[in-house]
Amino acid sequence: MKKKETIFQLLTQKPWDPAQAKIDNMHEGETLDLSKGKLGLRYIMVVSSIFFSLFIVTYSDRLVYADWQQMPEPFLLWFNTLILFISSAVFISTQIAAKNNQFKKVKQKLSIIGYLALAFLLGQLFVWLQLINLGYYVSSNPANAYFYVFTALHGLHLIGGLVYWCITIRKVWVPSDIVVANAKHTVDLCAIYWHFLLAVWVVLFGLMLFS
Repeated sequence: MKKKETIFQLLTQKPWDPAQAKIDNMHEGETLDLSKGKLGLRYIMVVSSIFFSLFIVTYSDRLVYADWQQMPEPFLLWFNTLILFISSAVFISTQIAAKNNQFKKVKQKLSIIGYLALAFLLGQLFVWLQLINLGYYVSSNPANAYFYVFTALHGLHLIGGLVYWCITIRKVWVPSDIVVANAKHTVDLCAIYWHFLLAVWVVLFGLMLFS
């Protein structure tokens, strides 16, 4: 007769661990098979989503006060948004190329994504300079402060994405060093995070545009 597990044993189980997965798979339901990379990425996205959500809540509460003065939306912000959409679309085609073992195309597309990411960051910097030249300083108004905080946080997340993009480039650039399954997995993780950044930006941009 199988010994009944204690509550402590159940709470300390690690369903992502291969040994635990084998045990769990003996039951009717099977453990979700996720790599450490995907688990880590999910954790980052969940924490980031909570973080941005808290800022959005405070933003929504703050904009009803009389001292709130909405900032103009420079046209360059629309262009930067388009850049993110294009880079996300390129990443989808990169994933397809990786699945088909077309690593020459993967290299080309990853290079394009890198240039697009740098263009977005430079575009955001130009937006900041444009607004500062027009007198929209961080301390001038709460709306200004939220705009700079939102765009700065998103920019930092994008820089983090570029760090992982560099890791991805390193894994696929030199043919002799390519471990196909590992390279495909890394491309997928990088793409998922990139799509996440696009989704976050669309929410933030829409909030600032229509509030």
